[in-house]
Amino acid sequence: MSDSIQTIPVNTFPPYAVSIGPGLLSACGPQLREIVGPCHMAVVTDSTVAPLYLDTVARSLRDAGFAVSSYVFPAGEGSKNFETLSAILEFLAEERLTRTDCVAALGGGVTGDMAGFAAAVYLRGIRCVQLPTTLLSAVDSSVGGKTAIDLKAGKNLAGAFLQPAAVLCDTGCLSTLPAAVFADGAAEAIKTGVLCDESLFSLFEDGTLTAAPGEVIARCVAYKAGVVERDEKEQGERRLLNLGHTVGHAIEKCSGYAIPHGHAVAAGLAVIARSAEALGWTEEPIAARVAACLAKNGLPTGTAYGAAELAHAASADKKRAGADITLVIPKKIGVCALKKMPVAELLPVIAAGLEG
Repeated sequence: MSDSIQTIPVNTFPPYAVSIGPGLLSACGPQLREIVGPCHMAVVTDSTVAPLYLDTVARSLRDAGFAVSSYVFPAGEGSKNFETLSAILEFLAEERLTRTDCVAALGGGVTGDMAGFAAAVYLRGIRCVQLPTTLLSAVDSSVGGKTAIDLKAGKNLAGAFLQPAAVLCDTGCLSTLPAAVFADGAAEAIKTGVLCDESLFSLFEDGTLTAAPGEVIARCVAYKAGVVERDEKEQGERRLLNLGHTVGHAIEKCSGYAIPHGHAVAAGLAVIARSAEALGWTEEPIAARVAACLAKNGLPTGTAYGAAELAHAASADKKRAGADITLVIPKKIGVCALKKMPVAELLPVIAAGLEG
């Protein structure tokens, strides 16, 4: 591979690597042959990504000795449900995939979730590789093995852990992203900066994200890889990655998933930053700096939904445990902490973070 390709190891069990750089989709066949061996590769993608990259991926896989089939579902969060999951599973069965075969998730976060979940439950688990095509899936959802679908009660309430056999992140795909979709990924990258790294956060303040996306992706992936290695099943430290997500998921649910994930997380991040500062939980003022950074990257800094509506939606969040829920609180840029509280206290916390 080219010297411009960066490789980040993820030392889970089993371990795998995340490759980041240009041209990886057109060269995916030879690389995946070395990792999973020639087999039947079922490529799952959506109706937006298929016209852009499916032929390129299928050609590379076939040239490398793979048998290839593909399944395309309608793009969007509205497809992230049992109906789509069932259709993918029926497709895998009709194609007679066996436990020695593999699923490739080609696309953004919804595709990664759907294909990964299908691979996790088909024949009680077969291999999956992630081929992210959006900034959001590159910096976050393709790494770590979390897969899920939405239920009527809320987002990501049914799923499974399945670490991928490989992640190939082709940075060339970023050039085809609409500005709003690119901004979705920026939200998760900014979240990572708030979590762990003042210098990473500062890159988003000065516009480096668009100038050097490969470097930003690599730094985000390296941080997440370390967290996942230490807490693969989200029992402790990995819960920090949910910064902004409790309110963010509530915003998504209230909108009927019309507001995309990254935009909702950005608003959730701004709300929890203002709330933490107002309630005296921060070590230094951060809310204005977080909001300015989000706005500079084309992201919202608030929501039209009220505190009661958001608190009700958040009460069904997967981070709830009995009568309690755990929030991720930003202490300062680069340092966050987990705060457990009764669900009944969530409403005033959210209210404190809403703009007047």
